[in-house]
Amino acid sequence: MSNVLSLFSDIKVFIFDIDGVMTDGNVHVLETGEHFRTFYIRDGYALEKAREANYTMCVITGGSHAGVKKRLENLKFQHIYFGLGGKDKLETYLELLPKLGVKENEILYMGDDMADLKIMSRPDILSTCPADAIPELHQVVKYVSPFNGGRGAVRDVIEKVLKLQGKWA
Repeated sequence: MSNVLSLFSDIKVFIFDIDGVMTDGNVHVLETGEHFRTFYIRDGYALEKAREANYTMCVITGGSHAGVKKRLENLKFQHIYFGLGGKDKLETYLELLPKLGVKENEILYMGDDMADLKIMSRPDILSTCPADAIPELHQVVKYVSPFNGGRGAVRDVIEKVLKLQGKWA
């Protein structure tokens, strides 16, 4: 674990998936047909701490729900990629990379499903996943959070980075 923790000390950018990472993966459907997701307030606290400490925060997701986008805008995510229009996440990531102005070993990516696999297989990125991510990701990531998606996994990785860099008060 101490070897893995050293990878957290270089992080400047957080990139997250939404469903199964920032939420528990459940989609609630109202009688009107509208969908909603539930975000974990403790993850939100850590996201605010990261923003206050001037980390770059990004989302790459195939979903495109307005309520989720509003939540991310309220949290002041700098880069939000929704409804990828047929592109896979790796294509979007490769377009984002030069805009970030960092090396890949300064990026933490958290995903939970097959759509995240190509990014998470890149050798230099700090690939992470929640405890309840699919088994295929457990085999390739550098760190598996002991917390499930939407139940503290996001806070876990942010808190590790900020504490190791002396920015978690």
